[in-house]
Amino acid sequence: MIGGWPSGGRAVSCRFDGRGEGGGPGDEVLLKRQLLIASILATPVLFGLCYLYLPENGFAVRGKEGVLWWHIAICCCNGLYSGLLIGIIAEYYTSSTYAPVRRLAVECKTSAATNIIQGLALGYKSCIIPVTLVGATVWINFTLARFLGISVGAIGILMTLASSLSIDAFGPITDNAGGLAEMCKMPDFVRDRTDVLDAAGNTTAAIGKGFAISSAMLVALGSFGAYAQTKHLMNTPMIGSFQFMGLIFGAVVPYWFFALTMESVGIAAGAMVEEVRRQVNEKRAAGNIGAPDASPEDCDKCIAIATNASLVEMIAPGALIVLSPLGVGYLFGAEMLCAFLLGAVVCSATMAVSASNTGGAWDNTKKFVKTGGLKYELGDEYDAKLHGNKSETHKNAIVGDTVGDPLKDTSGPALNIVMKLMAMVALVFAPSIPDQGLIQYYVSN
Repeated sequence: MIGGWPSGGRAVSCRFDGRGEGGGPGDEVLLKRQLLIASILATPVLFGLCYLYLPENGFAVRGKEGVLWWHIAICCCNGLYSGLLIGIIAEYYTSSTYAPVRRLAVECKTSAATNIIQGLALGYKSCIIPVTLVGATVWINFTLARFLGISVGAIGILMTLASSLSIDAFGPITDNAGGLAEMCKMPDFVRDRTDVLDAAGNTTAAIGKGFAISSAMLVALGSFGAYAQTKHLMNTPMIGSFQFMGLIFGAVVPYWFFALTMESVGIAAGAMVEEVRRQVNEKRAAGNIGAPDASPEDCDKCIAIATNASLVEMIAPGALIVLSPLGVGYLFGAEMLCAFLLGAVVCSATMAVSASNTGGAWDNTKKFVKTGGLKYELGDEYDAKLHGNKSETHKNAIVGDTVGDPLKDTSGPALNIVMKLMAMVALVFAPSIPDQGLIQYYVSN
């Protein structure tokens, strides 16, 4: 309930309508303003609640005495504003208003390969500031209140949950609206307007994913702290052969999971293409290739392919995330599992930020080229036949968007679950995980 109260920021922000002509940057400004106002409104609420409900003379947490109410309030605000800043960074790297996406659009003049190379570089570079912010939040919060401070930081990020969810949902709604407009063969100007809104939705979706990734990282570290306390590993050294091996194994798991999910998307997409080709060939053979609509049976077959793939193809990635911490714990012991979790959390966070921002940037690059945005970048060199809609430049942008869709919609967001679920599995099974695993026992003896 408290997390939903700052959604009043939406009502306040809508009093100042920032929409530009035809939408576009103004829509992004309005949605971002909603999140900013919600964060500002949440700040005094956090301090008031901490003052009213926490002991005035302080309390103790494991590893630290004298934690005061304002320590917890600062921990909450650290999470709150680090999440806000991470969202703003995601907007900068994925919005066509700013230089990174416009630079990608210019690269599309050359080839799809240069677009993909620059897009990957954009995603990797976009990790630097968000990870630095999360690292600073972890350091300050751990100093003030140990692992309680880290967990409270995650709560701070989620204080604006209602607002971040509403702007995150804006993207899928406008995307589906554009699809409906195209299927209903509405006038071109309708589709143009939905494209503008969809571009703003891609940016707001990236902002929401930034919130989700930062909160998932703090929740995973909080669960990791609970596991370490359960196994009495708070003062365990991280220098050792099994600890090093655990870090390396943990860093590999997100890449393995990422590969499995990307392969699943490729398999499902291939099956869908083959089914559509079969339907088109049947229509061509029957002489009714110009029919405007597919039959309900044809639609049902495509839906079944997507639905079955979404369930069956997730068995292997899900098993990997649940079973890998158990295998490491029972075979190598509790200390190696500690290092394993740390490696997995760090790699998952950086990969998730990179994948989400890269995919969002490629999607908006395609829309920027399609709507003629390159005329502002190229000036007199701009030629609609070479750089506009349905041009070779537009086709190069579409290739990047096709590569980016599984990054931003499947593999990237799924890494949030990797971080949290692996730490949670380790915590749930912590009492049964031995201090010295089976392999470790035989090696030492």
